[in-house]
Amino acid sequence: MKKVIGIIASDYELKEKIENLYSKDIKNGNIIIDIIKVDLLEEQGKILEDKGAQVIIGRGGGYKLILDTVNVPVIPLNMKVIDLLKAIKIASTYSKKIVLVLGYDEIDFDYSSWKNIMSVDVTEEWFKSKYEIRNRVIKYLDQKDDVVIVGSGIACSFARQYKMNNVFINASDDSIKEVIEYSKKLLESLEDEKFNNEVLRNVLDGVKDGIIAIDKRGRIILCNASAKKILKCEKKDVSNKLITTIFRNMEWLLGGLDNSIDNKRQIRNIGDLVVNTRSVPIKVDSEIHGVLWILQDITKLQKLERNIRIDLNERGLYAKYTFSDFIHKDPETKEFIEEAKKIGKTDYTTLLYGESGSGKEILAQSIHNISKRKDKPFVAINCATISESLLESELFGYEEGSFTGARKGGKQGLFELAHGGTIFLDEINSLPLHVQNKLLRVIEERQIMRIGSDCMIPLDIRIIAATNEHLISKIKDKTFRADLFYRLSSLEINIPPLRNRKNDIAFLFEHFVKTILNENLLGNLNSIDEHFILNKDELMKLESYDWPGNVRELKNVAQKYVITGKIKTSSIENEEIKYLCLDKETEDKVDSADYNDFNIDMKEINSFVEIKIIDMLFNQGLSKTEVANILGISRTALWNKYNKKNVNKC
Repeated sequence: MKKVIGIIASDYELKEKIENLYSKDIKNGNIIIDIIKVDLLEEQGKILEDKGAQVIIGRGGGYKLILDTVNVPVIPLNMKVIDLLKAIKIASTYSKKIVLVLGYDEIDFDYSSWKNIMSVDVTEEWFKSKYEIRNRVIKYLDQKDDVVIVGSGIACSFARQYKMNNVFINASDDSIKEVIEYSKKLLESLEDEKFNNEVLRNVLDGVKDGIIAIDKRGRIILCNASAKKILKCEKKDVSNKLITTIFRNMEWLLGGLDNSIDNKRQIRNIGDLVVNTRSVPIKVDSEIHGVLWILQDITKLQKLERNIRIDLNERGLYAKYTFSDFIHKDPETKEFIEEAKKIGKTDYTTLLYGESGSGKEILAQSIHNISKRKDKPFVAINCATISESLLESELFGYEEGSFTGARKGGKQGLFELAHGGTIFLDEINSLPLHVQNKLLRVIEERQIMRIGSDCMIPLDIRIIAATNEHLISKIKDKTFRADLFYRLSSLEINIPPLRNRKNDIAFLFEHFVKTILNENLLGNLNSIDEHFILNKDELMKLESYDWPGNVRELKNVAQKYVITGKIKTSSIENEEIKYLCLDKETEDKVDSADYNDFNIDMKEINSFVEIKIIDMLFNQGLSKTEVANILGISRTALWNKYNKKNVNKC
């Protein structure tokens, strides 16, 4: 059987070159050459195939256009850098602006590295798709008398069509011989049907994913090496075999033959592998004639994802809460939760308003976990718990040697750690003004600069901020920037305090008690069983209390209830904070006497009041971090105050 090579030549010059090099093959009909035609671009490959071409050679855009239109192999006539340089040199004789129109995959050419050698200015127009070529040329139509197009066949064909000067990047003799000899060897190694099957097999076996196709009778049409490996098949030839006899206990492979949905995906465990499977029905005239399965081994991918999640979790960069963790029953709660879900699916900066303990961080994590960034880092920072001197370096990072004590190699800031994900800035109302200024730039430009650096680092982050006081009043006091407020509040969510969500109080209380009992968080100390029911007095106590500590305080009361069987809150039991003050008799003495006769140390009194407040908060069961947050100081400052109290007692 005659072996025929079809060639789509970019111009007559290339055709003449091939005719001179392979005149005998052309005379015998072993090589057929067609000149590329702009109005028949996508049909030319099929025309050559109809003429008997068993392999087709194309160049540049021509290769791209015929790649998906024929059932025979398509071989690219590779472009060499030397060919490109020769074309640019010819184009320079026009004394016009040179425009280079090339596909990204046609040649590996870095103009900047050749610029000084060529001493010619070239404007580059690169395209990815065959459909972009015309647009790259007509972009210069209004300058057609002042430019010369340099490119492969299709680019030059369009240039000629619009009467623009052009220089075709011709192929060298060596390039032509290389591709034709390769095509001859390919044809020599294959015969008729074997030729097509062998090419198909090579293509499929080069794919990492498993590919297996069956006809409507359940017989195997094709099965590549990766599919055999995934499905644990050791047989060499499985063609035309019933799939159920080759792959036992895998009846799911017959799925898709009964009008099932295209691209149906499912994760399956096959032996020790985790496989993502996808079925695509093979249809002819809307009738299913078979099904194609694509099997992707994602075992390593899942392990890698699990390791990443573990790493993020260990570093505290992982959001564990979702909207299902925001337990509620009150309609008012449901309203802002539904609003938050809608906001979560956007990527806008969001501001949360809510008192301490109302659940701002749970809501922020839930917003992150419903967004497209859910598999990326979630970084949270309470701006009130870090001293002003450290806050800037924590947020923005620093370079090595930028200040005394700076870590060797520098340090990433929290904004960098959140790249790709979400950063949650809690109690943003406590940010110093100079940090507010830097944060504003981050929001506007999505870039940060480390301390001690002159390099901007681009960021892809979502910002969620939270405040426990209204920022408008701080703007009036000139302690918060108005422009930052308007940037942060593009979307706002108000979390009502627990006292305004009466239906949530008992519901949440019961949830906390049951959770503590089920998880046995308090060991064997509980004085109630898991079937407890609140009586009317207990319900009244819960619902009449003001809950200044919101949900956090409610949880603490639930813990005490499990231990003691009683509902204890400071104001319910008349244990309100008693601030020190002068009695009436002392006040009268102060009013009638010379102030110099009194030795009142206000610093000592304020310190004593602080200690009383700290004691009261600790007695409520709050942690050191929670107490520090309420007082607006760092854990270190809190502990220094408390240790001072203990020293004074000694």
